[in-house]
Amino acid sequence: MKDKITAVRAYREKLLSDPYRPTYHITPPDDNGVPGDPNGAFFVDGVYHLMYLYQSSLTGGYHWGHISSVDLLHWRHHPDALVCEDDEGCFSGGGFVDDDKTAYLTFWKFPSKVDGGDNGGIGIAFSKPPYDKWERIKPIAIEGSREKWGTVDIKTNGKTEHISCADPSNIWKSNGTFYMQTGNLWVLNAYGREAESDPHYQGDWTDLFKSKDMKQWSFVHRFYNNLHTNDDWPDKTEDDMCPSFLPLYDAKENGNRTDKWLQLFIAHNKGCQYYVGTLDKEIFIPEYHGRMSWKDSAYFAPEGLIDDRNRHIIWTWLRDNMEDDFQQYGWSGVYSFPRTVWWENNQLHMAPAAELDSIQYNKQQPRISDDGQIKVNNGEIFRLRAEINVTGQEKIGFSVRIDDAEGVHTDIYYSKEKQLLVFDATNSGQYGWKINEEAPLVLNDGENLMLDIFTDKSVIEVYANEKQAICRRVYPKNPSEATGIKLIGTKDNVVSLEAWDIAPTNPY
Repeated sequence: MKDKITAVRAYREKLLSDPYRPTYHITPPDDNGVPGDPNGAFFVDGVYHLMYLYQSSLTGGYHWGHISSVDLLHWRHHPDALVCEDDEGCFSGGGFVDDDKTAYLTFWKFPSKVDGGDNGGIGIAFSKPPYDKWERIKPIAIEGSREKWGTVDIKTNGKTEHISCADPSNIWKSNGTFYMQTGNLWVLNAYGREAESDPHYQGDWTDLFKSKDMKQWSFVHRFYNNLHTNDDWPDKTEDDMCPSFLPLYDAKENGNRTDKWLQLFIAHNKGCQYYVGTLDKEIFIPEYHGRMSWKDSAYFAPEGLIDDRNRHIIWTWLRDNMEDDFQQYGWSGVYSFPRTVWWENNQLHMAPAAELDSIQYNKQQPRISDDGQIKVNNGEIFRLRAEINVTGQEKIGFSVRIDDAEGVHTDIYYSKEKQLLVFDATNSGQYGWKINEEAPLVLNDGENLMLDIFTDKSVIEVYANEKQAICRRVYPKNPSEATGIKLIGTKDNVVSLEAWDIAPTNPY
C-alpha cells in the first residue's frame, strides 16, 4: 500500500508541476485522453454530469470516464460509466434523462471479440441516481454491417440504402417516442468520396432512428439533407459526426425557448460547426450555418446539455495538443471552458459560462504604457476584458504570452476592414498547431469591440461581443517567461481595460 500511495503522490505532483497543464479547464484526471471527446452530458437535480472518452492503460480499450459538478468548476470523479466488455470499448455518443430520472448514454460500440458476435453499432446504457453503475441494453440498438464498420444496409422503398451506424447523438423525446441521430463519416468514406460517387452519399447528413421502448429502434429517414447551397456551408468533403441536437433559448440564461434547434457537429477535416433550424415533426430544416473552427480542427467533438436556468451549455475537445504528450508528460486531453450559446436577433450568441466570474479575483486596472506594454499580476493565468473604439484602426487587440527573448507571442485582434476576429498562433511557441485563425465578426455602426480573453497556461480563449469566439492551445518554449502583454493599435481607442487572476479548480 505504501508503494501505491507514494506512486500516486509522485504522479499528482508531476502533473501539478507541468507548465502546460491547465488549472481550471477540464483535463482527464489520469491516463490518455486521446481521443478526448466530451460525451454523455446531462443535468439532473442540480448536478451536471459529463463523460470523457479516453484510452485506458489497463485494458488498452476506450472507456468513458464520468465526472459531475454542481458549479461547472469543481468536478467529482465517479467510476467509469462505460468500459470494455467483450469488445475494445466505444467511441462517442450522447446523454439523456427521462422523466423518471433514469439516465441513458448512447455510444458507438466497438465490434465484439467473440466469434459470431456483433460487428459494433449503436449501444445504449442506463443508470439511476446516483449514476455510479451503468447497465448496457442488450442487444445493441442498431447493429453494424459485417462488411463495412460504421455502416449498415437496409431495404427501403425496394432498394438498398446505406445508412450510418456511428457516433449517435443525444436522445430526445416527443409524444412518447424517443429519437436519435447517427453520424455519417463511414458511409461517406465508403460510398461518397470519389468524384463520380452518388451525390446522395456525398457531404454531411445524419440518419434518424426512433423507438418506443429504448430497445428496438427503427430507421426513419435522413434527418436532414446535405444542402451545400451556400459557399460557406459544408462542402461534399465534410461529414457530420459527434452530433448534439438541443433547443435554443433567447437569452444567456433564464430565457424563453425559441422554435430553433441547434445541430452541433464536426467535420473531421474542418472541425466544429453548427446548423440552426426548425424541427418539422421528424425532419430537421437547417436555416443558418456557422463554424466554430475555421482553419483546422482544433476545436472539436462538441457536447451539450440544457440546465435548470435554460442555459444551453457546450464543451469541446481541444485537439491542438503536443505530439506524444501522454508518453512525454504523463497526461493528455483538455476541454474548452463551458460555453453558453443562445439565439438572439437571428444570430447565435456565445459567452463563457457565468461561473467563470466566481473564480476570478485580484481585480486589476492595468495601465497601458506609451509603447503599448501592459502588466498583469500573472501573465500565464489571467482574464483580460477590454472595450475598444475601433474607429480609425485597421487592426486592434492584444499580443499575449509574449517572450521577447524567444520571439514568442500570440496575437488576438479585430480586423475592421476584413470584419474578422483573428487569433494568430503562428509565433506562439515551439509546439502545437501554428495557425492564423480568422472568424467572421460584424460590428454594427457605432458598436465598440468588447474583447474577453482568458488564458490557462496552454489554453487561450477569446470572445468578442458575445457574437464570436476562438479557442486554441499554445506552447511557449519557456512558459514562465512568456508573460508579456502588449496592445495592438492605439491606446487612445481603449475605452476600458480590466484584468483578474483566476483561481485553479482542478485538483492537480
